[in-house]
Amino acid sequence: MFVVMNRIPVKPEYAERFEEVFRTWARLVDRMPGFIRNLVLRPQNPGDPYVVLTLWESEEAFRAWTESPEFKEGHARSGTLPREAFAGPNRLEVFQITLDSEVEGD
Repeated sequence: MFVVMNRIPVKPEYAERFEEVFRTWARLVDRMPGFIRNLVLRPQNPGDPYVVLTLWESEEAFRAWTESPEFKEGHARSGTLPREAFAGPNRLEVFQITLDSEVEGD
């Protein structure tokens, strides 16, 4: 399994709008081949970034998503938030799962 984590620093006054954009965007990724799950984690501490996790069957499935028309549409929607909504740049990280407590035999 392939996991993509995006840390997005959102100013508190834009949090509600940010979450609404992701609720709409999530419907686009849900239909993609190889997509498993999307989690948007709201920070408990003001000033900490949101964390957006997407789980994929493979890196290839994720790469196909990034080249799809749905990806372009979703990121165009994120442009509905002004630049000042963000406290800094996002940070994208990618991982391979080596242990999953929900899967027997790991």
